[in-house]
Amino acid sequence: MILGIDTSNSPLAIALVKDDTVLIEETQNLKINHSLTAMPAVEELMKKAKIAPGDLTQIVAAEGPGSYTGVRIGLTIAKTLAWSLKIPLVTVSSLKVLAANGQGFEGMVCPVMDARRGTAFTALYNGHNLEAVISDQHSDFKTFLEQVLIHEKPVLFTGIDLEIHRPLIEEILGDLAYFSSFPNRLPKASNLIALAAAEEAKEVHHTVPEYRRITEAEANLTKTGEGKSR
Repeated sequence: MILGIDTSNSPLAIALVKDDTVLIEETQNLKINHSLTAMPAVEELMKKAKIAPGDLTQIVAAEGPGSYTGVRIGLTIAKTLAWSLKIPLVTVSSLKVLAANGQGFEGMVCPVMDARRGTAFTALYNGHNLEAVISDQHSDFKTFLEQVLIHEKPVLFTGIDLEIHRPLIEEILGDLAYFSSFPNRLPKASNLIALAAAEEAKEVHHTVPEYRRITEAEANLTKTGEGKSR
């Protein structure tokens, strides 16, 4: 009995899977603070499925990248449950969870999370087996797309922030660019759980978010340090 939680970006995705069967799954995209909604949503989902905490055998969480706060909330809930219930914790890349929406595509799959100022959290995956072709990163999105173009293969883009970057994608990739339909731009916790089958359990206390960039506070501290050194 596996509980999956993804709060790494605006959507909230949770699911319960038993023996490779999805018992119940919920995805919200309401722009509501996950700190207020995530745990109540988990409790409500388990209540509907008539599952007690003691019935859980594994917790799976999206590890990032994405919203700093969002990633921390989901991972904190997952770590707390895994530690208190003494069950394994497994984490999966938030970008790979999005890429799973396009598994089976004849070409590459590119998940996109907008990170403002022309940047994005993104990666490039093989559509057949979801192996990383270009690893998860935070980068200037135009520069990233130019790297994608080198592969000269069709690319399926997915993620709720697609429309922000669509003009640039079409400009650089042209006919090689494909876009997932709107239902397939949201993360699915059932995909999160399925992907976790290929991952090893983590040591709960040592599990940390994969931000893929430094926080604003760290950046400001670095700038302050540089100013003092001068």
